[in-house]
Amino acid sequence: MPSVGVASGMKLQQLRYIWEVSRHNLNVSATAQSLFTSQPGISKQIRLLEDELGVEIFARSGKHLTRITPAGQAIVDLAGEVLRTVDIIKQVAQEHSNERRGSLSIATTHTQARYALPPVISEFTRKYPDVALHMQQGTPKQIAQMVSEGQADFAICTEALELFNDLVLLPCYRWNRCVLVPRGHPLTQVDELTLEGLAEYPLVTYVFGFTGRSQLDDAFRSRGLKPNVVLTAADADVIKTYVRLGLGVGIVAHMAVDADVDVDLVPIDASHLFESSTTKIAIRRGTFMRGYMYDFVQRFAPHLDRDTVDTALAAGPRSEHSLFGDVELPVR
Repeated sequence: MPSVGVASGMKLQQLRYIWEVSRHNLNVSATAQSLFTSQPGISKQIRLLEDELGVEIFARSGKHLTRITPAGQAIVDLAGEVLRTVDIIKQVAQEHSNERRGSLSIATTHTQARYALPPVISEFTRKYPDVALHMQQGTPKQIAQMVSEGQADFAICTEALELFNDLVLLPCYRWNRCVLVPRGHPLTQVDELTLEGLAEYPLVTYVFGFTGRSQLDDAFRSRGLKPNVVLTAADADVIKTYVRLGLGVGIVAHMAVDADVDVDLVPIDASHLFESSTTKIAIRRGTFMRGYMYDFVQRFAPHLDRDTVDTALAAGPRSEHSLFGDVELPVR
């Protein structure tokens, strides 16, 4: 039967090539560079796979790939699943051969990387010196996609995780915002900070989609106010720089205030003005959790012990509310 011939001839290398080509926007040259191989070698193996399967995975114009065919997209998606399964098999073997050696890739935002993660990572690397730790930064949507596609083990952020159906979300802690102004600013003299008072000043805050920005916009909108946002940034340190330059009043995550460094700025609590936000760890369903990965999660969020994580992963995506709805999360 034809299916027997396909199964016997198909190579993991060929599946990796079509998967990587799809990840590199059909650029075979860039794919070859990333895989440290030759462009003709990749093209030849893709052709051999197409000939064996009897379908065209990529449409072409001359020698250039122009798009993924409908059949090709289904094959590429399955190839990704096969490659992830192979990686899990390797991780299972590694866990049993050396449970303290391996790698951990974390995708996160600047605020988490700069202010929330350093003490956790410091403790983790001391306990697991043979675990290679990789940190990738991006927008919330980008880092969620990294985990969804198997390019990172964990995504740690506040927004956009719900956009991916294959991610299991573990709530870690709640946080809110503060207003940052230079010393002597009029807002330091008010008895109570209000949204109406804030709306009178130019504001410097996060780009939409970053660090709970949606809660900020919702709060002003609910009062019929339009904030005068004059500058946005993904980085709390950039926001603070422009507050120091007098561009406007800063609104940042409370955790982003460093008492030792930001001595020239006055933080004013704004938690009564905005709904709190929840930072979460996202893990792709089906991920093989090594012992040190459980340890990292619990160091970051002590209530997420191994049994709790396993229960959430077994329950799958969209089960967050039923599993954690009554959990009182720590506040930072």
